[in-house]
Amino acid sequence: MLLNVSYNNPEIKRKIEEAVGKPFTLRERFKQGGIGIGHLVITSSCLQIQNLLALDKYRNKCNIELRPEGIIVGFRSLLESYALVIPYWKLNLYKGQAEEYSIYRDNYFIKIEAKAKDKKTHAFIKRILEQKVQQAPTAIENL
Repeated sequence: MLLNVSYNNPEIKRKIEEAVGKPFTLRERFKQGGIGIGHLVITSSCLQIQNLLALDKYRNKCNIELRPEGIIVGFRSLLESYALVIPYWKLNLYKGQAEEYSIYRDNYFIKIEAKAKDKKTHAFIKRILEQKVQQAPTAIENL
């Protein structure tokens, strides 16, 4: 779900917490070595997000925040902040090209640049995939 998170709205905060859980505590953030990564360059996106990003002339960047049950991809357009809230069970992550990751939720997607020398981005995407696997339900074969 794509939400405008510019203003402190309890209804939007409730929707986000229902979808991906409450933010990690400070202790959990230190234990995990951080829960976010910023300044990821957006190379491509779906039409809804592209229409928002086209409103200003700045380079399109986003950040990703881990939550207990999903991720939040945040970006800015003009003076507004937007969040693409993705629970792990709806998250699809692809590495289509050599230097690009694609993050999908239903009909929304964002493609981010990940240079080969940028080890932080690759490590963070790997952490997202590990979290998704931990959240996945037990398969019938494993019972």
